[in-house]
Amino acid sequence: MFTWFYDTGIYIYALSLLFFISDCIRRNRSAKRTGTGLLAVVGILQAGALFIRAFEESSLPIFTPFDFLLLLAFSLIVASLIINLLQRAEFAVLLLSIIGFSILVLNRLRFSPGNNSLKHWETVHGLLVMHITLANLSFVVFTIAAVFSVMYLFLHRKLKGKKWTDTVRRLPSLEMLDKYAYSLALIGTPLLTVSFILATLSVISEGRLNLLLDLKVLATFMGLAFYYFYLFKKRSHQHTGALMAKWILIGYVFIIFIFVLNTWSDFHRWNGE
Repeated sequence: MFTWFYDTGIYIYALSLLFFISDCIRRNRSAKRTGTGLLAVVGILQAGALFIRAFEESSLPIFTPFDFLLLLAFSLIVASLIINLLQRAEFAVLLLSIIGFSILVLNRLRFSPGNNSLKHWETVHGLLVMHITLANLSFVVFTIAAVFSVMYLFLHRKLKGKKWTDTVRRLPSLEMLDKYAYSLALIGTPLLTVSFILATLSVISEGRLNLLLDLKVLATFMGLAFYYFYLFKKRSHQHTGALMAKWILIGYVFIIFIFVLNTWSDFHRWNGE
């Protein structure tokens, strides 16, 4: 029962992070409300986990590293919910949520509650499944965004050259193509971010810090940097739609490079060595 409360809380916490990241990238009240609601559910689940540990130990569960970190993560969740009531505190809530989520994941992978051994491989396997699933979804979303960006550049070139062909007439407007690509980048970036966080935490929990310098990890980080740069510039309205479409494609090149690196990377071969 304890494992169910704890692990379910981790998975819902990951979903909550997706919505908080989305809200911070572009103000979205609906995403903020959803992220807050999910965070409240996580708080309830972790409170249940603490109650179970207190019942098992017949005292306040604070005397082992596992219990201490569990209580710390729960306290951060409560603090995040309180701070979330303040105005303009979205980034504070996001940072606290990332810290709390990281503590829960590392605690689950690194320590054990009391003397009861956890099924370590099952935990790692579940987190890696989520990591791969989110990475796959982000790849799909970024691919569609890249397609719209190519269409944008094609249409932009045709209109600039005043070439009114039948193909041009059948395409959406530049404004719509730009909007589609931007919306998809807003979805794909949080997905890849949480996937990257999960993978990094899994590596750290195993003490394989050398893998953080793996080409696949560095390429993923660079790809995220390009997309976040694109989103930042897009919000600042400092550049043309054509340039922004090119940034989308540059980011997508890194996404493809990440996939190709699976052949040479040791990152997905670290488990079980």
